[in-house]
Amino acid sequence: MSLTRRQLWHLGTAGSLALLAGTSSISSGRFRAPRLSDDPFTLGVASGDPTPDGFVLWTRLAPDPFAPDGAGGMGSRPVTVDYEVAEDERFARVVRRGSAVATRELAHSVHPEIAGLSADRWYYYRFRAGSAVSPVGRTRTAPARDSHPDRLRFVFASCQAWNDGYYTAYDHIAAEDIDLVVHLGDYIYEDAVTGARTGRSVESHLRPEARDLAGYRLRYALSKVEHPLRRAHALFPWLVTMDDHEVDDNWAAGSSGLDLDIDIAPAVFRARRAAAFRAMYEHQPLRLAQRPTGAGIHLHRRYHYGDLADITMLDTRQYRTRQSSLNGAITTDDDGRAAATRTILGAAQRDWLIDGFARSRARWQIIGNQVPLGQTDHDSGPATAVSTDAWDGYVADRTALLTGAADRDVRNLVVLTGDRHENYASDLRRDYADPESPILGSEFTGTSVTSGGDGVDMYEHGRRLLDANPDLKFFNAQRGYVRVEVDRWLWRTDFRVLPYVERPGAPVHTRATYVVRDGIPGVIETWRPEHPPAVEGDATPEVEDLAHAPGGDR
Repeated sequence: MSLTRRQLWHLGTAGSLALLAGTSSISSGRFRAPRLSDDPFTLGVASGDPTPDGFVLWTRLAPDPFAPDGAGGMGSRPVTVDYEVAEDERFARVVRRGSAVATRELAHSVHPEIAGLSADRWYYYRFRAGSAVSPVGRTRTAPARDSHPDRLRFVFASCQAWNDGYYTAYDHIAAEDIDLVVHLGDYIYEDAVTGARTGRSVESHLRPEARDLAGYRLRYALSKVEHPLRRAHALFPWLVTMDDHEVDDNWAAGSSGLDLDIDIAPAVFRARRAAAFRAMYEHQPLRLAQRPTGAGIHLHRRYHYGDLADITMLDTRQYRTRQSSLNGAITTDDDGRAAATRTILGAAQRDWLIDGFARSRARWQIIGNQVPLGQTDHDSGPATAVSTDAWDGYVADRTALLTGAADRDVRNLVVLTGDRHENYASDLRRDYADPESPILGSEFTGTSVTSGGDGVDMYEHGRRLLDANPDLKFFNAQRGYVRVEVDRWLWRTDFRVLPYVERPGAPVHTRATYVVRDGIPGVIETWRPEHPPAVEGDATPEVEDLAHAPGGDR
């Protein structure tokens, strides 16, 4: 059977939709797996974007994940990959079987979309390629749209530079009792990488900076072979989006963050962006709707959790106006950042977001966002000094979002943010120029998984931010993730931090807990130790139940 290059591209994506009745994605035959001397499932398995009747599954065949050409040690032939979904971990009660075709054009990745399952329950899945069987993954469908769930539990994370530290945070995430993982971007870093952290000899295979498809594929492989990350992917469904380092630091729409020569950069950067988007799709549990088309990818979308919560994932990179200061540097220029023509979302995504507020029946409106929405003033004096890479550089869009939510009677607006490598809890105010203007929502910014190295609890920069920003209620600069539990009356945020990441084995503890009460915008501190735990040792105290914390209540 002879296939053209274009046919192979579509078989690797649209062919993965052969989920309907367990049929093969190519009805006229199967593509036999080559004989592989090594495990083809080195990058693990994953699932994501759950709906009430299904989810998308993911794996990639890569027996040699660090092959210099980025092809994972696979040949040029397509391979039929079978999958099973079951109600039990032993696969005694299989509810779906099917197959998808893995092609070289998409790095032998597959993204079968499963439908027709029961709502709000756990399932197990696995893949087979020839005689090789993947690890077993676990995932969960969402509650029915008209249901009334009692609670939702999830974690959110971002910023995991491989060379800055160990992915110990994912060991702790894997031990959490949660329904979902939300990743807000900087899943990889495109800049220089060495193999010194683990002693793995990979540096000779990696370019100084990822700029082409092979380079980006190798960056994803570097992260995805890490056992803690593979385990967290296998245990929970994920919602993912991107920030800047999936492509280039501080990039904006058609512009590189490094401000290359304008006569060359647009064409060069479009090619680079296309390669980065393709590699992202090849390595994440994304649906066919997110398959990139050249230098474009559709990442803004909504996840519904009954009538309890809507999670809206944003894309604040692809459609934004270029930053008003070079590379998003801190500036006091109010006019440049406040111009009505400046946008971080683009008109279409902004209208879609605000229109969604009016249509939603959810009690909690959750926004998955990349860069801080609330004002972050770096000058404790009369001036306002902000980074134009965040929403501070796009004041008109921030005003439109917050006003749009208020005008459409959004009951509880909570924004989840990454990027900063620091933990913040802050109120969202309608007009930051007027300290008496109403508070309209809450924002929780999560620290990095590894980026920035070990981190510290507090330093002078944090004290300045707390002094300069009355709406900023909490600051911490350790590494970790954020755990959330939300029910019909209360939102709880636990800032989970690690004392170190530059060596393995760090314990985790809850540094502080904040809540949001239904119908009352703004964050409320409920517990924070007067003195943070010591950095060393495994005796770091845990606070697993707010009811047992000093001064805590639910």
